[in-house]
Amino acid sequence: MKIVILSRNPNLYSTKRLVEAGHKRNHEMLVLDHLKCVLVIEKGRPHIFHNGEEVKGVNAVIPRIGASVTFYGAAVVRQFEMMKIFTAVESQALVRSRDKLRSLQLLSRAGIGMPKTVFASHPKNIDSVIQQVGGTPCVIKLLEGTQGIGVILAETQKSAKSVVEAFMGLEANILVQEFIKEAGGADIRVFVVDGQVVGAMKRQGAEGEFRSNLHRGGNATVIELSPEEKATAILSAKKLGLAIAGVDMLQSSRGPLVMEVNSSPGLEGIEGATKLDIAGKIIEYIERNEFL
Repeated sequence: MKIVILSRNPNLYSTKRLVEAGHKRNHEMLVLDHLKCVLVIEKGRPHIFHNGEEVKGVNAVIPRIGASVTFYGAAVVRQFEMMKIFTAVESQALVRSRDKLRSLQLLSRAGIGMPKTVFASHPKNIDSVIQQVGGTPCVIKLLEGTQGIGVILAETQKSAKSVVEAFMGLEANILVQEFIKEAGGADIRVFVVDGQVVGAMKRQGAEGEFRSNLHRGGNATVIELSPEEKATAILSAKKLGLAIAGVDMLQSSRGPLVMEVNSSPGLEGIEGATKLDIAGKIIEYIERNEFL
């Protein structure tokens, strides 16, 4: 098979591992920068050029689309779909997952546990919004933030109000979310491929840091999931239409609480913690869909 990886940097760990896993299984692997793709839309023959050459003979696509270029990246994925080429992550699911508010609404409708969350457009009574999530401490998040950027823990009512007012002054869209104290600054990343959990790790934030992101100095260890945690991760990916997903959840006294479902989850942390060939699982998933 000829498999295209849509990635802006061929030297990223995740991209290199997918190329390696594909070569190991005797596939032709091609890395294309989606921002350098030109989409030609015409009757009966949608096609794509990359650096001036038409992209031909592709059997499958693995999107690795960064959050900052979701719009164009999703358009490229959609063009491959119009060309009847299998995409490991569908364009519609990619866009859906990147809308944090919509994702939470879909998960809520499916009965999936999550931290209580409030979204409001310039509320007149900020104190009331904070009280809706149980008061302080509370977490304030930028809707467009990634890797822990734009996530603030407000310890007091006064600081929470100041942060909300500051973000609103910048006309930024924010969520106010309850703080799950018993999580202890840790979360779980569950990697789901084709409706199956293929790996899971517990990420512990650095000392004095409530965010557990590995990019912010956290550490990761392998974890054995409970049946409820497994089922929650699988259902979350399914409800967002993602065949490949990184489901982030907190362990709480009322069960697993999903914070976010990622459509382009990184491989370095999960493979490092679990010592599993997650990249290989993704290639195997594509092989099972070769007939499409």
